Amino acid sequence: MIEEDGFGEKVAGKYLTFALAEEQYGIRIMKIKEIIGMMPITFVPQTPGHVKGVINLRGKVIPVVDLRLRFGLEEADYTERTCIIVVEAQGTSGTIPIGIVVDGVSEVLNIRAEEIEEAPAFGGSLSTDYILGMAKSGEGVKILLDIDRVLNEQVASAMQLAA
Repeated sequence: MIEEDGFGEKVAGKYLTFALAEEQYGIRIMKIKEIIGMMPITFVPQTPGHVKGVINLRGKVIPVVDLRLRFGLEEADYTERTCIIVVEAQGTSGTIPIGIVVDGVSEVLNIRAEEIEEAPAFGGSLSTDYILGMAKSGEGVKILLDIDRVLNEQVASAMQLAA
Protein backbone atom coordinates (compact mmCIF):
# COMPACT_ATOMS: atom_id res chain seq x y z
CA MET A 1 0.00 0.00 0.00
CA ILE A 2 1.17 3.53 -0.70
CA GLU A 3 0.30 4.76 2.80
CA GLU A 4 2.53 2.12 4.39
CA ASP A 5 5.67 2.67 2.33
CA GLY A 6 5.43 6.47 2.15
CA PHE A 7 5.52 6.47 -1.65
CA GLY A 8 2.51 8.73 -2.03
CA GLU A 9 3.87 11.27 0.47
CA LYS A 10 7.09 11.63 -1.54
CA VAL A 11 5.21 12.18 -4.80
CA ALA A 12 2.32 14.31 -3.52
CA GLY A 13 2.35 18.04 -4.25
CA LYS A 14 1.62 20.63 -6.94
CA TYR A 15 1.84 19.56 -10.59
CA LEU A 16 1.44 21.37 -13.88
CA THR A 17 -0.76 19.11 -15.99
CA PHE A 18 -0.70 19.04 -19.76
CA ALA A 19 -2.01 17.04 -22.71
CA LEU A 20 -0.15 14.82 -25.14
CA ALA A 21 -2.36 13.03 -27.66
CA GLU A 22 -5.40 11.96 -25.61
CA GLU A 23 -3.52 11.55 -22.32
CA GLN A 24 -2.89 13.85 -19.37
CA TYR A 25 0.54 14.16 -17.77
CA GLY A 26 1.94 16.11 -14.85
CA ILE A 27 5.31 17.58 -13.91
CA ARG A 28 6.18 18.88 -10.45
CA ILE A 29 5.61 22.62 -10.44
CA MET A 30 9.04 23.21 -8.84
CA LYS A 31 10.67 21.85 -12.04
CA ILE A 32 8.85 24.40 -14.25
CA LYS A 33 10.71 27.57 -15.15
CA GLU A 34 8.10 29.05 -17.51
CA ILE A 35 5.52 28.34 -20.19
CA ILE A 36 5.89 30.04 -23.57
CA GLY A 37 3.99 29.96 -26.83
CA MET A 38 5.48 28.27 -29.85
CA MET A 39 8.33 30.19 -31.40
CA PRO A 40 10.79 29.52 -34.22
CA ILE A 41 12.95 26.48 -33.46
CA THR A 42 16.38 26.26 -35.09
CA PHE A 43 17.07 22.74 -36.34
CA VAL A 44 20.34 21.17 -35.15
CA PRO A 45 21.76 18.51 -37.52
CA GLN A 46 22.48 14.97 -36.31
CA THR A 47 20.25 15.10 -33.25
CA PRO A 48 17.65 12.44 -32.41
CA GLY A 49 14.25 12.89 -34.10
CA HIS A 50 12.53 13.99 -30.89
CA VAL A 51 15.02 16.85 -30.43
CA LYS A 52 13.41 19.63 -32.47
CA GLY A 53 16.41 21.97 -32.14
CA VAL A 54 17.10 25.06 -30.07
CA ILE A 55 15.37 28.35 -29.29
CA ASN A 56 16.75 31.72 -28.28
CA LEU A 57 14.94 32.62 -25.07
CA ARG A 58 15.97 36.11 -23.99
CA GLY A 59 19.54 35.58 -25.17
CA LYS A 60 19.93 32.03 -23.84
CA VAL A 61 20.05 29.06 -26.24
CA ILE A 62 17.79 26.27 -24.96
CA PRO A 63 17.37 22.78 -26.46
CA VAL A 64 13.77 21.81 -27.32
CA VAL A 65 12.36 18.26 -27.19
CA ASP A 66 8.99 17.28 -28.66
CA LEU A 67 7.57 15.12 -25.86
CA ARG A 68 5.16 13.38 -28.27
CA LEU A 69 8.11 12.09 -30.28
CA ARG A 70 10.18 11.31 -27.16
CA PHE A 71 7.37 9.00 -26.03
CA GLY A 72 6.98 7.38 -29.44
CA LEU A 73 3.62 9.01 -30.17
CA GLU A 74 2.55 10.11 -33.63
CA GLU A 75 3.81 13.54 -34.68
CA ALA A 76 1.07 16.18 -34.80
CA ASP A 77 0.80 19.63 -36.33
CA TYR A 78 1.30 22.44 -33.87
CA THR A 79 -1.85 24.42 -33.02
CA GLU A 80 -2.61 27.61 -31.13
CA ARG A 81 -2.70 25.50 -27.92
CA THR A 82 0.72 23.92 -28.52
CA CYS A 83 3.32 25.41 -26.21
CA ILE A 84 6.81 24.96 -24.84
CA ILE A 85 7.24 24.26 -21.14
CA VAL A 86 10.73 25.27 -20.04
CA VAL A 87 11.82 22.89 -17.29
CA GLU A 88 14.90 22.84 -15.08
CA ALA A 89 16.33 19.36 -15.65
CA GLN A 90 18.96 18.02 -13.26
CA GLY A 91 22.32 17.08 -14.72
CA THR A 92 25.52 15.83 -13.14
CA SER A 93 26.88 19.36 -12.73
CA GLY A 94 23.70 21.28 -12.00
CA THR A 95 20.41 22.20 -13.60
CA ILE A 96 19.92 23.00 -17.26
CA PRO A 97 16.87 24.58 -18.91
CA ILE A 98 15.23 22.42 -21.58
CA GLY A 99 12.05 23.20 -23.50
CA ILE A 100 9.47 20.47 -23.98
CA VAL A 101 6.75 20.82 -26.62
CA VAL A 102 3.30 19.71 -25.42
CA ASP A 103 -0.14 19.77 -27.06
CA GLY A 104 -1.52 22.12 -24.43
CA VAL A 105 -1.25 23.05 -20.77
CA SER A 106 -4.26 22.08 -18.64
CA GLU A 107 -4.00 23.31 -15.04
CA VAL A 108 -2.00 23.27 -11.82
CA LEU A 109 -3.26 20.59 -9.45
CA ASN A 110 -2.46 19.88 -5.83
CA ILE A 111 -2.31 16.08 -5.85
CA ARG A 112 -2.69 14.37 -2.49
CA ALA A 113 -0.91 11.16 -1.47
CA GLU A 114 -4.14 9.14 -1.39
CA GLU A 115 -4.77 10.02 -5.06
CA ILE A 116 -1.46 8.49 -6.22
CA GLU A 117 -0.55 4.91 -7.04
CA GLU A 118 2.76 3.51 -8.15
CA ALA A 119 3.29 2.97 -11.87
CA PRO A 120 2.23 -0.53 -12.88
CA ALA A 121 4.98 -3.01 -13.70
CA PHE A 122 4.67 -3.98 -17.34
CA GLY A 123 7.35 -6.67 -17.04
CA GLY A 124 10.17 -7.56 -19.38
CA SER A 125 12.47 -4.86 -20.63
CA LEU A 126 9.86 -2.08 -20.50
CA SER A 127 11.13 0.54 -18.06
CA THR A 128 8.75 2.87 -16.26
CA ASP A 129 11.37 4.50 -14.01
CA TYR A 130 10.54 7.89 -15.55
CA ILE A 131 7.02 7.70 -14.04
CA LEU A 132 6.71 9.05 -10.49
CA GLY A 133 3.20 7.71 -10.10
CA MET A 134 -0.33 7.59 -11.43
CA ALA A 135 -2.75 10.20 -10.09
CA LYS A 136 -6.39 9.16 -10.01
CA SER A 137 -8.53 12.06 -11.14
CA GLY A 138 -12.28 11.56 -11.54
CA GLU A 139 -12.65 8.74 -14.05
CA GLY A 140 -9.20 9.26 -15.55
CA VAL A 141 -5.54 8.94 -14.67
CA LYS A 142 -2.78 11.52 -14.94
CA ILE A 143 0.73 10.18 -15.47
CA LEU A 144 3.17 11.99 -13.17
CA LEU A 145 6.58 12.29 -14.83
CA ASP A 146 10.08 12.44 -13.42
CA ILE A 147 11.21 14.96 -16.04
CA ASP A 148 14.89 14.46 -15.17
CA ARG A 149 14.65 10.81 -16.21
CA VAL A 150 12.54 11.59 -19.28
CA LEU A 151 15.19 14.03 -20.50
CA ASN A 152 18.33 12.25 -19.26
CA GLU A 153 19.85 11.86 -22.76
CA GLN A 154 19.24 15.51 -23.63
CA VAL A 155 20.70 16.74 -20.33
CA ALA A 156 23.84 14.66 -20.86
CA SER A 157 24.23 15.96 -24.43
CA ALA A 158 23.68 19.58 -23.38
CA MET A 159 26.23 19.21 -20.57
CA GLN A 160 28.82 17.93 -23.06
CA LEU A 161 28.14 20.89 -25.38
CA ALA A 162 28.50 23.34 -22.50
CA ALA A 163 31.83 21.83 -21.37
